[in-house]
Formats: sequence, C-alpha cells, structure tokens
Amino acid sequence: MQYDNYPAFHIADDLSVFDFYSIGKNGMIHKRIAFMRTDKAGVYNLAFGDVNNAGEIDDFKISDNGDRNKILATVAKAVFEYVKEYPRRWVFFQGSTTERTRLYRMAIGLNLEELILNFEIYGQIGEEFLPFYKNMPAIAFLLKKKLFKFEI
Repeated sequence: MQYDNYPAFHIADDLSVFDFYSIGKNGMIHKRIAFMRTDKAGVYNLAFGDVNNAGEIDDFKISDNGDRNKILATVAKAVFEYVKEYPRRWVFFQGSTTERTRLYRMAIGLNLEELILNFEIYGQIGEEFLPFYKNMPAIAFLLKKKLFKFEI
C-alpha cells in the first residue's frame, strides 16, 4: 500500500507509541497511536486518537481536519512497523464508535488483497474471531504478521 502518510515526530524506543500531527483545515492536531498489552497473552490493543490537554488519547474526538485517508495510512504504517518488530504479537483494534469500526472495516476490505499477503486478519462476530472477508459485519479486528516457513 503506497498511500501518503504523516511522519511520526516521536516514536518510543519499543515502538509502543507513535506521535504525529494531522495537518488540515483545522490546523495542526496532535495524534497518537499506542500499542498496549492486554490481559490475553500475546495480544496488544491498538489505541488511536487526538492527544488531549492531559497528554492522553481521546478516541472519541472528531477532528474533521479533512485528511482522514492520510491518517488511516499513518496508522497502517505504524501497525506495519510494530508487527515487523514483534511478528508474534497479535494487534487488536476496534473503533470507538460503530461509524469508526465501519470505516476500519471498509479500509481493510478495500486493501484486503494486498493486506493478506503480509497479515493474518480476523474479524470479530459475536464472541468469535473468523478470517476477515470483504463486507464482513465485524465489530473488532485482530491481526498479526504472517510468518513464512521455508522448506529446503
């Protein structure tokens, strides 16, 4: 995927945090992508949103800065970098609203052929995670870098 994205101005040494600025019609908006351990072994939650005055992620704020696709590409780039460093970790994510979850589902679906070359991708339906397919009514997502096994 070769989409225009924002450069991170801060990346944590362990790649757990990526900070960047959205630049658009409402000015510069500080954004953060964070990968946080969950209570399930090997699963890390992807959190994303605007950085509020307390320095925390606000994943409900609507910036409406006119650069949605560039922001999504920046998040995708951060995920790619993270799983490249930690190929055995699963990344869990879902939108903070049903509209955002639908946006993520559409973005994955539009790029699915390319994404499945490098990632195992699952969508959550009810309590179950199933291999992701276009137009899947997923409420959350789980992905990991594909590990290739070469035989000689």
